[in-house]
Amino acid sequence: MLIRFGFDIEIESAGPVPMIAALLTHTERQGRLIGEDRVRSEPEVAQRLYLDPYGNRMTRFVAPGGKVRLWSDAVVEISGAPEPHAPDAPQHKVEDLPDEVLQFLVASRYCDSDALSEFAWKRFGDTEEGWARVQAICDYVHAQTTFDYKFGRPDKTATDVKREKTGVCRDFAHLSVALCRAMNIPARYASGYLGDIQWEDTGPGDFSAWFEVFLGGRWWTMDARFNTPRIGRILMVRGCDAADVALITSFGAYELTYFRVWTDEIPQADDAAVLTLLETRPGGAPLVYPSSARAA
Repeated sequence: MLIRFGFDIEIESAGPVPMIAALLTHTERQGRLIGEDRVRSEPEVAQRLYLDPYGNRMTRFVAPGGKVRLWSDAVVEISGAPEPHAPDAPQHKVEDLPDEVLQFLVASRYCDSDALSEFAWKRFGDTEEGWARVQAICDYVHAQTTFDYKFGRPDKTATDVKREKTGVCRDFAHLSVALCRAMNIPARYASGYLGDIQWEDTGPGDFSAWFEVFLGGRWWTMDARFNTPRIGRILMVRGCDAADVALITSFGAYELTYFRVWTDEIPQADDAAVLTLLETRPGGAPLVYPSSARAA
């Protein structure tokens, strides 16, 4: 299966603003890439790529002032199979967990698991440990939370999501992560591309957030918003929560003036034909909304 993915973002600032962009696919992205997965800019600005502690590929640059367009467009070849689930995956005792996953057991800025511990144990304490417990958490978050972009805001914590019962995809992920951590299950935030492949229309293109849990000696992808295995998920970033992986971190004021994302299955073709396709602009109407409603 071939999936064309990319973004087209325009920002505007009154003067030079240093920025860090988390807009590239992860070092552990699955699938063969055709084309270039890099942040391109108009006007062209000097960039430096580095890896953060979570293996995310981050792009540093200084927006020169005025309008700057950031964009990327590439194709990835994947199997087309739904993401794996493992109902028998066991939960580890905390003392048996690898050192590197312990950071995903404690509270973080948006995943205030310490504030949700009492509720979590009352609600999920009688469920079977392991996959069944994580699925029970996903079922709860999926059933209790209403999705809409109007419910997104940059300071919303997992406790807020539980109380307000509303949110965008990052809020579904934050509440799920916090509840898992409260139950001693390592969980981390993830974000990337997720299109409508073999799924009902989910609206204009956007980045999507989900989460991962450590069970049975490995990490598994979970998504309480959709609460079912999906096809075509493309990983961009991971972290303790969204604070680690903001799309754009700026050290000065700017305005988001244009935003569009695409994740589309395309017909199978050889590499030459795919590269020719990448010379054309993707179809679809632009999606523009305030930066305060960003979902990932």
